Amino acid sequence: MNLLEFKASLNGNEPPAELSQLLKALWYDAQGDWHRAHALAQEIENEEGAWVHGYLHRKEGDISNARYWYQRAGRKLSSINLKQEWEEIAAKLLNRE
Repeated sequence: MNLLEFKASLNGNEPPAELSQLLKALWYDAQGDWHRAHALAQEIENEEGAWVHGYLHRKEGDISNARYWYQRAGRKLSSINLKQEWEEIAAKLLNRE
């Protein structure tokens, strides 16, 4: 699946079954279900999970918590807009599958 296909899947009622847990988290975030996205992201204890987790806390407005998760991801707090970062994360995760 590429980024365009992933974004097109947002028209459905459920995320595609073949998506990783982190991509499902981004899918639910794009659907406006921050809490479900957060629940999925916090279960993944690697750098990518920390990045998604940090992004979600940045979106929430909890910048100090976001900074912590970005640091765990080996990244600085992002300064690009949230939509751009969502696409950046999704593209990176899709390229790993």
